[in-house]
Amino acid sequence: MENEVDPTYRWEGDYEKTWEALKEDESGSLQASIEEEINKAKRKRLATRKVNVRLGMMRHLYIVLDMSAAMNDQDLKPNRAIASLKMLEIFVEEYFDQNPIGQLGIVISSDKRAKSVTAMSGTSHKHLEAIRKMKDGIIKDNGKNLVGEPSLQNSLEMCERTLRQMPSHASRDVLIILGSLTTCDPGSMYDTIEGMKKQSIRCSVVGLSAEIHICSKLARDTGGVYGVVLDESHFLDLLRDHIPPPPSSSRVESSLIKMGFPQHIPSGQTEKISMCMSSKKFSIGGYYCPQCQAKYSELPVECVICNLTLVSAPHLARSYHHLFPLPEYNEQTYDNRNTEKFAPTCFSCLLSFNQNPSAATIHSCNRCKESFCIDCNLFIHESLHCCPGCVNYRRELDLTINSL
Repeated sequence: MENEVDPTYRWEGDYEKTWEALKEDESGSLQASIEEEINKAKRKRLATRKVNVRLGMMRHLYIVLDMSAAMNDQDLKPNRAIASLKMLEIFVEEYFDQNPIGQLGIVISSDKRAKSVTAMSGTSHKHLEAIRKMKDGIIKDNGKNLVGEPSLQNSLEMCERTLRQMPSHASRDVLIILGSLTTCDPGSMYDTIEGMKKQSIRCSVVGLSAEIHICSKLARDTGGVYGVVLDESHFLDLLRDHIPPPPSSSRVESSLIKMGFPQHIPSGQTEKISMCMSSKKFSIGGYYCPQCQAKYSELPVECVICNLTLVSAPHLARSYHHLFPLPEYNEQTYDNRNTEKFAPTCFSCLLSFNQNPSAATIHSCNRCKESFCIDCNLFIHESLHCCPGCVNYRRELDLTINSL
């Protein structure tokens, strides 16, 4: 038949005519149809959230970035390298927001070599500064420093040397952003994959070109995820999938973790000059380790003298939601004729459901029974991690008890 797809061309069967999903309403507007497509993507993000799984909260993640000649391609604007660095800026900020006691390091690979850009650290500004510096260097040199081929094996072995020294109760992850279709390695990649598997290092790959067999095997054997980007928005979605803590391995030991909670001493309360162990500079005031009195300018950090993990109470509290995630809201169809069943406005943003084109479905909490729009539902489950209706109910209950 004329419209029949040849089964030998499988890519044609996977191709979706997305424009056919847009349909006009009675007034000839496409707004409602567009909002429905956007809401489908939002519902998909909520559906992919992992619940009732054991998570590794203390994360140690290495990002391996391909900086070879293949990153000069312009299928991502202005080129793959700058687009990847822009996405990494967003990723690093959101990573430390959702993993305040996690650590991160950056490794780049080009010209058959691997180079450490930032060491494993829990301070985001160091990584962001290094990313911006690389981005400015590529723009200034017009991509001339993007040369050669990457070395996947050298990069993984560099990450493995650091990650194998991490405590057994912490998760060990490597996220590879690969634009090249080739890799120049000095030995067998299969031996390297076995070594990563023995060290319980989870390796995930985000491909910018096409699926590669060795990357697929690396992700599959180590328990990671392999995805190939379609466009810029899909690129960011694939990176954001690695922000929540991954399910913890069954071989990870459960043990008590010794931590220190140092108080910040301002420069006005002390005149003693001492060296900051993080910046290697002399200064006044800072965070002092309660075990060895070493000084640091920021938290969280692992003391280089006594190896004590130094955090603040808010950092630990912000990691608490990974252990007890907020339950999913009930999704129901909104009928503006039945105002007794649903409130006329979203409890969070106070936007009227009757005036909101994306309010065809609303989300209600099982406990407080308050109604929320899909945008507030995403913000509550991905950033706030607590129900505003339940918090308001508890606050009113406390005020009532205190007044008695």
